[in-house]
Amino acid sequence: MECPKCQAPRTAGEESCGQCGVVFAKYEQYLAAREALARERAARAAQPGLWVQWRDAALSPPQYMKDWWVPCLVLWVLFVLWGWSYISQDIASLGRNPGFLHNINLPFHEAGHVIFGIFGQFIGSLGGTLGQLLMPVICGVALFLRSDAFGASICLWWFGQNFLNIAPYMADARAGQLPLLGGNYGHSSPYGFHDWEYLLNETGLLHLDETLAAITLNIGRLIMLAAMAWGAWLLWQHWQQSRQ
Repeated sequence: MECPKCQAPRTAGEESCGQCGVVFAKYEQYLAAREALARERAARAAQPGLWVQWRDAALSPPQYMKDWWVPCLVLWVLFVLWGWSYISQDIASLGRNPGFLHNINLPFHEAGHVIFGIFGQFIGSLGGTLGQLLMPVICGVALFLRSDAFGASICLWWFGQNFLNIAPYMADARAGQLPLLGGNYGHSSPYGFHDWEYLLNETGLLHLDETLAAITLNIGRLIMLAAMAWGAWLLWQHWQQSRQ
């Protein structure tokens, strides 16, 4: 028999090494713990990283698509057509006719003012925009965590549409011509009533209202197109898998 640390000869019944002084029982516990840690690290290294897991989840069709592929396809086509009706419009057209979803986004916008208002007037004013952007994000994350990438793609579409809903009011910061809640208009309302007039004026960016609105509009368009492409990929993937 040998000492497990220094390989010095040892006799049966010895509790410690006469040469290096190591206590055999404790050293064996140390070796066992080190071996267990090495196995744990190896198992962890063999598992895919968080980014890989998210990527695979995002590109995997949900289980319900097995029985509902055709309804999902119809729903995707409807959202593409509906989305194009927004994407194809310019800021002026969107301001004149904000569409049905404006009434869906509005309660979340107003709730955002209330929720973020506790952080002061500036954040409270910005909170309206944050509220209507956060709601589709929250819904999308909830669906994604339930392995419903297709549902999450619809929420991403909604997230992008909110940018198109925001852009006309951002462009209206100086003009104040668009109707506001309660029948008011920016040009006749007290300072601070028009969110973007107040936000851009307070940050010294009021002269860039139309430029920032155009950027916001195009960000929303790109997000909506990405959402449509995501949904198309999931439908295509399922169709390919079903043919195998």
